[in-house]
Amino acid sequence: MTTAATTTTARARRAAGPLLAGALSLAALAGCSFTSNNVSCSGSQCTASLTGEGSEAEILGTSLVFAGTQDDRATLSVGSAEVSCAEGESVTAGPLSLTCTAVTADGVELTASLG
Repeated sequence: MTTAATTTTARARRAAGPLLAGALSLAALAGCSFTSNNVSCSGSQCTASLTGEGSEAEILGTSLVFAGTQDDRATLSVGSAEVSCAEGESVTAGPLSLTCTAVTADGVELTASLG
């Protein structure tokens, strides 16, 4: 037998799943997290400093991996895409717009935003 309390609890659980998923999606869009690198966010824009080949960061819900520098261009894997940029150059990769603000022999500093 099902009681009214059990039915109400089951409905509440079914409603909570999509709400929680939506909240987590918004949290990913609203901020940044980092693994071992310097990432700083303000609103929907983040800055990151990736030093050393293979260094990575999660920015606005998207994974970035520094693949190295060649001919003053930094190469990055952004999600499943690969892009490269020189200092001062902007590129689009997946959901992110990236501007490489500094490119060195072993790293890159960049600004990232959605769109």
